[in-house]
Amino acid sequence: MPNRPQPRPPVPQVPDPQAESRDAGFSLVEAIVAILLISIAVIPLMLAGITSIRVSAQTNTIAEVETVLVNAADRVKRSSEGCDYDVFVQAAALENGWQSAQATAIYEYYEPGDDTPAVAGEWVMGACPGAQRPEGLVQRVTITVTSPDGKISRSLVVVKSDV
Repeated sequence: MPNRPQPRPPVPQVPDPQAESRDAGFSLVEAIVAILLISIAVIPLMLAGITSIRVSAQTNTIAEVETVLVNAADRVKRSSEGCDYDVFVQAAALENGWQSAQATAIYEYYEPGDDTPAVAGEWVMGACPGAQRPEGLVQRVTITVTSPDGKISRSLVVVKSDV
């Protein structure tokens, strides 16, 4: 048999001191870059969340204002004919837990022209032309409701007539 060379025993590996320092963890620069990248992604998400909360709160306030407004208009429509409907308008605000001054009414009444259809009448400021409501009076009641913070205001016109 031919002589074969004997395999050499494996040479023991000497640890490289530089390799250990490279595997020791993250450097300060790597950590700062990682934090920066995470913040670039997280900050817009946080801003979107804050904006969503603000819009939701404003939408809720608008819904409350419109609820009080519709409630006030309904109370004015259902009330008997008179000259002044402030008590009904203010009651709608008080029912919602708001101050009565947050719901107001402006009154106008229709003053017809002469008896010919060619001459139009006009709207005159005031609740009634005199101390008492005359027969056939047509009133325009503009109801305005303002939110407690004063930022949102809505108005609605109700026409009252016994014609």
